[in-house]
Amino acid sequence: MDLLSLLSKKPSSKEVANERLKLILIHDRADLSPELLDLIKEEIMNVIVKYVEVDNSDVEVKFTKVAAEEGSSPALVANIPIRRMKTKR
Repeated sequence: MDLLSLLSKKPSSKEVANERLKLILIHDRADLSPELLDLIKEEIMNVIVKYVEVDNSDVEVKFTKVAAEEGSSPALVANIPIRRMKTKR
């Protein structure tokens, strides 16, 4: 490994492909269509924007898996950049 590769945080294409395959498998196991995931994302955003100003261009909602006592289980992960809190009404 050289110093440049240590400083680079960009994942390799192999890592990206592996992560995509994992997400596809999780979606299949959770029996969740892309349309349903979009609907979930929209509903989450409708609630959150009542309280905070959000950067919509970087919102990411996805399924992943987390360690559980019986192995692993699906989890919904939302990365929602907040610009600022809204003032109380």
